[in-house]
Amino acid sequence: MAAVPPPIRIEDPADPRIAAFVSIKERDLTGRQGRFIAEGTVVLRMLAAAHRSGRGITAEAILLLENRVAGLAELLAQFPADVPVFVADAPVFDAIAGFNMHRGVLALGRSDAMPGRDALIAAVPASSLVLAACGISNHDNMGSLFRNAAAFGVDAVLMDESSCDPMYRKSIRVSVGSALTLPFSREGTAAELIDRLLTAGFAIWGLSPRGEVDVTEIPPAPRTALLVGTEGEGLPQAILSAVRTARIRQRPGLDSLNVAMAAGIALHQVASANGRI
Repeated sequence: MAAVPPPIRIEDPADPRIAAFVSIKERDLTGRQGRFIAEGTVVLRMLAAAHRSGRGITAEAILLLENRVAGLAELLAQFPADVPVFVADAPVFDAIAGFNMHRGVLALGRSDAMPGRDALIAAVPASSLVLAACGISNHDNMGSLFRNAAAFGVDAVLMDESSCDPMYRKSIRVSVGSALTLPFSREGTAAELIDRLLTAGFAIWGLSPRGEVDVTEIPPAPRTALLVGTEGEGLPQAILSAVRTARIRQRPGLDSLNVAMAAGIALHQVASANGRI
């Protein structure tokens, strides 16, 4: 295990060395220009893995509550020695974050030079499963979609430009770090995304309560793309008309399931049918 440089103690919340960690909730709303905040031990471990993978995600700095340092020594050793580790006591740590950060583990990361949509589609294996999302606006749902995608062996998550950013702090946390390790793109329109997937030989199945078949009837295929739509309204009719559609059986009385829940059920079915799990 590599030697870990001693942590750098922060006594003043206004210390310029930790300026990027200040008021993280407010900065979540204004954007970080390619940077993101990873929160919690599990997500920090996923960031370390992503940093080593060379896929364009790197760690820039780590900020820890002082009582967390000793227990994280092995994990910290997985980061390059030039990634500074800052430490603060609870009052200073909370003043930096802007609220009570009981987890006591934050990291600042950067996403650079990540492949675009067309490059990702070209790079997935000949036998592949893709999750496509249109108009997802809720960061909790986005994080849950990534967590489900990772659980069921999805090769890439492809979103249209109207979907929210999966690198938002809450999305990363809810995804349990899967947003840092799963290849994804967020660009273009839903129609363009469908066109690219069809050209690449994907069988596209859109989830809808009015789907033409039950999800258990989606046949195995070398390349399958599962398409989910915005919370509440779901996929627009123009999109549903362009793809095959599937539904999830449920008791009457509710219009539909939460998008992340529905995606999880459908991904499990498709992954099972294709021998991926």
